[in-house]
Amino acid sequence: MDTRPTSTSALLLFSGGQDSATCLAWALSRYDRVETVGFDYGQRHHVEMQARLDVRAAMAAAFPDWATRLGEDHVVDIAGYGAIAESALTADRAIEMAADGLPTTFVPGRNLVFLTIASALAYRRGHGAMVGGMCETDFSGYPDCRRATIDAMQQTLSLGLATDITIETPLMWLDKAQSWALAHELGGDILVEIIRKRSHSCYRGDRSELHDWGYGCGTCPACELRAAGWQHWRSGDGA
Repeated sequence: MDTRPTSTSALLLFSGGQDSATCLAWALSRYDRVETVGFDYGQRHHVEMQARLDVRAAMAAAFPDWATRLGEDHVVDIAGYGAIAESALTADRAIEMAADGLPTTFVPGRNLVFLTIASALAYRRGHGAMVGGMCETDFSGYPDCRRATIDAMQQTLSLGLATDITIETPLMWLDKAQSWALAHELGGDILVEIIRKRSHSCYRGDRSELHDWGYGCGTCPACELRAAGWQHWRSGDGA
């Protein structure tokens, strides 16, 4: 089966977290040109916006071949959307399970909005592919992270833009241990350390303590998934 990309360039939806940082390395290893886009959607903790810049700079410095492929970074201000789609990530609410069975960290339609906006940018910038860190193996149950949702969006965007656009989700069927393993496969210990120390996934925006698996509060769902994945990978269970 031919797994080569059908486009020479890609636009990465880049939050600065573990998953999108791993996807950045994956994209840089496959495409001739990779640009990144981040969204300021009114999230309570802007530490991830700084993490985006730190991860990009660290990867460019550590991997010269990737540096030549790393293109422009874009930031889109959609704070009004975050106010409409209120969640524990955009308002002062407890992180817990809601009555609908989803955690209060669910931002309704976030990936749908991100992909729609990113597709317009990809169209104007000449990218035939978009890359995202969505995953339905180790995740919090968000319906817009499912591959079926992404497939529907890919078809809709291709129709709406009258051009084929591919949405790549390299982590879709990987758990967090396998994501750490993929990072090591792509860039060895150097890349793992960049992701461990530079990326940010904690829902509470806590960077006060560096754990084995990186910075975070250690108790929110994002930290728990990241920590468990690290432990499984380091023990050899996630190889």
